[in-house]
Amino acid sequence: MNKLKQILLQVKMKQWFLASILFLLCLVSLVFVNHNATFYHKPIAEVSEIVNEEQANVTDSKENHDVVYTQLIHATLKNGEEKGSQIELTNEYSDSRAYHPKLSVGDEVFVSVEESSSGQLVGSIADIKRDQALLVVAWLFIFVLLAVGRKQGLFAMISLVVNAVIIAYALDLYIDTANVSLLVIMSGAVIVMSILSLLFVSGFKAQTYAAIIATLLGTFMLLFITMYVLDITNEQGLRFEEMSFLSRPPQAIFMAGILVGALGAVMDIGVSMSSSLFSLYEKNNAISIKDLRESGIEIGKDIMGTMTNILFFAYVSGTIPSLLLYLMNDASLGFTLSMNLSLELTRALAGGIGIVLTIPIGLYVTILFILWKQVKS
Repeated sequence: MNKLKQILLQVKMKQWFLASILFLLCLVSLVFVNHNATFYHKPIAEVSEIVNEEQANVTDSKENHDVVYTQLIHATLKNGEEKGSQIELTNEYSDSRAYHPKLSVGDEVFVSVEESSSGQLVGSIADIKRDQALLVVAWLFIFVLLAVGRKQGLFAMISLVVNAVIIAYALDLYIDTANVSLLVIMSGAVIVMSILSLLFVSGFKAQTYAAIIATLLGTFMLLFITMYVLDITNEQGLRFEEMSFLSRPPQAIFMAGILVGALGAVMDIGVSMSSSLFSLYEKNNAISIKDLRESGIEIGKDIMGTMTNILFFAYVSGTIPSLLLYLMNDASLGFTLSMNLSLELTRALAGGIGIVLTIPIGLYVTILFILWKQVKS
């Protein structure tokens, strides 16, 4: 009993030690991000005084009303050769927030610096410095993830960082290599991300291998089906106008987006199927294959609808501002939906195909691994 208490005490001390290190890192990073202007190449100014604020009522040709405010600001430069100097800035914002957001004393902004004829430093605002808020949100996410998931949460966080690095590297490789399709590069990235993510989260286990195979099969099957459907329909109804500013083929970029966008949902289905069936088998090694199959089908029915809705809401929600902008400017409903939803609905439908396909794939791949485990034991 005493030995058990000592072990538990050591575990608790280790947890408190790791939590203290994490909290210390959080404090250090928050202090750093509030004093890191020197590390930026662009000039940064901190708003020290708002001298004047005027407002004007505006109405566009479609009778949309708004109020535009103009702020005259005194700010202090935080970096560069003019560090510590005062600069005059002008900021415009509106009730609709179509312009820059409203600034307050203490806000930091990226500026362009010029010298007026009187020798006074003046400039225009390029953007707001948001790294402080982003860091607070990031640390909040990390603490919640670790508090709920503990060790698995840590691995999930590492997996998220690794996936972000892989996607960034893949995009950078595509930009530097004009002769290689983004779809080919992203296909390789999807394979690597699927394997690493599932190994990080679930470990080196049979159910993880089953989930990896189901995820990859479901993801690439949805890709091939989507490509086939778009080919036989000659891509009618798809509006690639939002990609018109790209100097690369929009079709390949669109398909790469479908591949990466559906990966998360397909991966979740693959993990849910494999972990659920393996859990049933481990609780009752004598369970029949028929019962496993029926249980897997019921599990698939339960998660199919929710995951499909998640994909739909995730894609369509991003178009709400564009939909409102078109409708407020008297665009017809059909034209508005066609311009803003054709690509998003196609992505959602393709992801739904992947979800539906992954359920039977995950079911039978997992059953094969369970049969292999039974034979081996």
